[in-house]
Amino acid sequence: MSIDCIGILGAGAWGTALAQAIATAGHQTVLWAHEQEVVDAINRDHDNPLYLQGVSLNPAIRATTVLAEAGEADAVFLVVPAQFLRGVATRLAPVIASGVAVVVCAKGIEQGTCALMSEVVAETLPGHPIGVLSGPTFAAEVATGLPIALTLATTDEQTGADLMEALGTPQIRPYLTNDVIGAEIGGAVKNVLAIACGITEGRKFGDSARAAIITRGLAEMTRLCVAKGGRAETMMGLSGLGDLTLTCTSTQSRNYSLGVELGQGKSLAEIMASRRSVAEGVFSAAAVAALARQIGVEMPIVEAVDSIVNKGETVDTKIRELLARPFRTEAARKR
Repeated sequence: MSIDCIGILGAGAWGTALAQAIATAGHQTVLWAHEQEVVDAINRDHDNPLYLQGVSLNPAIRATTVLAEAGEADAVFLVVPAQFLRGVATRLAPVIASGVAVVVCAKGIEQGTCALMSEVVAETLPGHPIGVLSGPTFAAEVATGLPIALTLATTDEQTGADLMEALGTPQIRPYLTNDVIGAEIGGAVKNVLAIACGITEGRKFGDSARAAIITRGLAEMTRLCVAKGGRAETMMGLSGLGDLTLTCTSTQSRNYSLGVELGQGKSLAEIMASRRSVAEGVFSAAAVAALARQIGVEMPIVEAVDSIVNKGETVDTKIRELLARPFRTEAARKR
């Protein structure tokens, strides 16, 4: 099936950047936004000052607040925050055309259910081919035409081929995998680990400590991936190590910069009050930690971040606890 028109649900920074890249590649692009002011700015002024300030958008992007207009596309990309995905997908169900592929671009695990985003889509949009798009990207870089590489995960071979053809350009290099679980685990967990890395920066622990968090965090991520049914090698790819490295080393990352402010002594409430964009790691921390406990996976770094952002524990207390953990070998463990 030829994918000529793509609907994008969610006009935050990443959704807008994807719309920009897809429209520039020559596809019809319908961008759904909740806020009328965002739609008006995109259609009238070709910019999105609320979420992607300073980027001139392709005039071919058509924004709308009518969900059905995006649902009529040949493929629909879900780029809403993870904790809102179920609600948006439920609203999409009556208006999306039969057989249209649904591509998950949200990175997170649902609170309460511990469901992956692809599992939420399978439940709310049964019968639709499902893909996951993940990897190391910053929205501003994508929107300004800089080159990127991404993981495109799907178990449907034809859907994978169609989406690769639609997405692949000199700017965007998608790499195909059938490990949907692995691609999702990487995207969700790296946001939590980025908060931990930001805390080390805020505490001025140095680059060595950050490297240790990235490495041990990757081990936690891999254990969870394998226990959930994904493949360890996926964690070495773009949606695992690639995304983890990017998110844990730059203040362009909302999660990393939030961690920096926590490490500097600011409260979470104070930080969140000053932001419009969502730092997914705050919400994913509880869900990732709960999933790990549910399937018997040890994730001490994730547990520490969850305790800080969701349970009122202090940064100093959790740092002391992590540094006091028993010494052990570095050999890989199944769980």
